Amino acid sequence: MGSISSLFGYVLNFIYEIVNNYGVAIILLSLLLKIILLPLSIKQQKTMKKTAKVQQKVKEIQEKYKNDQMKMNQEMMDLYKRENISPFSGCLSAILQIVLLFAMFYLVRSPLTYMKKIDTTTIENYKTEIKQELGENNISVNYPEISILKYVNNHKSHEDPLYINTNFLGLDLSNIPQENYQDPTVYIIPGLYVITSIISMRITTSMTKRKNDKKEIIEINKDKKNKDKEPDPEEMAVQMNKSMSWFMPIMSLSVSIIAPLGLALYWLVNNILMILERIIVNKFIKTEEGEQNG
Repeated sequence: MGSISSLFGYVLNFIYEIVNNYGVAIILLSLLLKIILLPLSIKQQKTMKKTAKVQQKVKEIQEKYKNDQMKMNQEMMDLYKRENISPFSGCLSAILQIVLLFAMFYLVRSPLTYMKKIDTTTIENYKTEIKQELGENNISVNYPEISILKYVNNHKSHEDPLYINTNFLGLDLSNIPQENYQDPTVYIIPGLYVITSIISMRITTSMTKRKNDKKEIIEINKDKKNKDKEPDPEEMAVQMNKSMSWFMPIMSLSVSIIAPLGLALYWLVNNILMILERIIVNKFIKTEEGEQNG
């Protein structure tokens, strides 16, 4: 993971040297990563729409072969193959999100190591200087490099090789909500992140037509009501997917509370870009489908 963080650090520092602002550099890095991953996102979005369209066939297979699990699995695989859908397409996206999460966490946690490429000896010398001048309590146990960064920004000149301009629209992106909880401004970016996460999930839900799927499930259950009282597998899957859709935002929010605000800014920008991407790509896919049907 450190190697990925180091690579991101090179890119982030390159952008920073041009714009001279940590927040703007994070925004541009987020945009660059989104552009690089755009082909994968488009493919995933197309798969989501295809999957939503074959849900009725999936339910029919589950109902027909509910007492034969092996046959059900075989029929499902054949269906996905005919429709050119990979049942594991969402796994790659989830893995990438987790990799990016940890890579960016390490980067904003240790910007002097991964972004500025400061050697260990120099970092240790600054730790000693801070302890001698301000006291040992001024070095964070979990985020020593953030403590050094704050010290340099407040007590050294802008020409210091460790200096990073972390001021972004009046917010200090080196602040950590857990450690600066008395400052109400530390909750602005995490709060906006929560709002954009809810919007993003609603857009995804709308795209996959889960509401319509639920209506179909209810109709099937009505027909089966007098036959058995067993829970519908598809309904259980819908509920499971709904629960899983909240996992990443909740985990990210939890991490953003204990991490420097630079990480929360990255996630916020990523959410905004994801919302725009899904709206634009969805319109593109609809236009493409209309031309094919026409």
